[in-house]
Amino acid sequence: MLGLGPVPMTLVILLLALGVAALVGRWAAKRPEGPRVPVAGLFFDMLLVGLVAGRLVFVVQWWPQYAADPWSLLRFGDGGYSIWAAVLAGLAFAAWRARRTVELRKPLLWGTGAGLAVGGVLTGALLLMQQAVVRLPDVELTRLEGGPVQLSDMGDQPKVVNLWATWCPPCRREMPVLADSQATNPHVTFVFANQGEGGDLIREYLDGAGLELDNVVLDPFSSVSQATGARGLPVTLFFEGDGRLVDVHMGELTSGSLARKLQRFGPTPLGGTPLSNEAMQ
Repeated sequence: MLGLGPVPMTLVILLLALGVAALVGRWAAKRPEGPRVPVAGLFFDMLLVGLVAGRLVFVVQWWPQYAADPWSLLRFGDGGYSIWAAVLAGLAFAAWRARRTVELRKPLLWGTGAGLAVGGVLTGALLLMQQAVVRLPDVELTRLEGGPVQLSDMGDQPKVVNLWATWCPPCRREMPVLADSQATNPHVTFVFANQGEGGDLIREYLDGAGLELDNVVLDPFSSVSQATGARGLPVTLFFEGDGRLVDVHMGELTSGSLARKLQRFGPTPLGGTPLSNEAMQ
């Protein structure tokens, strides 16, 4: 449910919205006489402009986190984008391109409207489906220090459940970010559910990396992944205290993207506040 094979559903929705925008734009560009107005490529340009603007605005909002790890600026898959800034930048680019070409205005208007509508409806449907179907998994895990445990036994605070493995490079890169966040967000329970590895290997990795983590659990049969429909590693799931899934992130988290997601659970003392809370969707 969280992806189409290895491809995240958010990317699938983005591509579908782009395709719909291009098709509707081409339809609206038909003219009784003369050649069709070339418009499909403009929607791809709008998408690129929007992604760049959305990334820049998000980085400015969360600059302290990105400044602490400059390489994280290049990890574009961390979900660190301001959606409203991206949409506004794309619309501004379309208006600029159509300012002197009357023939572009109708297809751009129709295509943009259709693409935004499809993207919005599919995104909303995906969120509702995830929240309705996926809840805190009722599976038995094993604590790293020994003994069985279930996620529901770990208190009624909001929970961040990270699915990871020592062989996974993105998992290893994001682990210090999650460790720091666990230490500075006592109102959130972080759980590190290792998928399919043994305790000795996990302890060796944690000791070698100098990581001190609470709530490291073993999931030898990847029961959490199966229960939530997660595909690939790493995957991080965000649950309210009552067990409702409220957010999902596939791939590596950076400090900025994690801080934005934790806002729903209350103040996030991760070294600075964003310049604006308006555009962080």
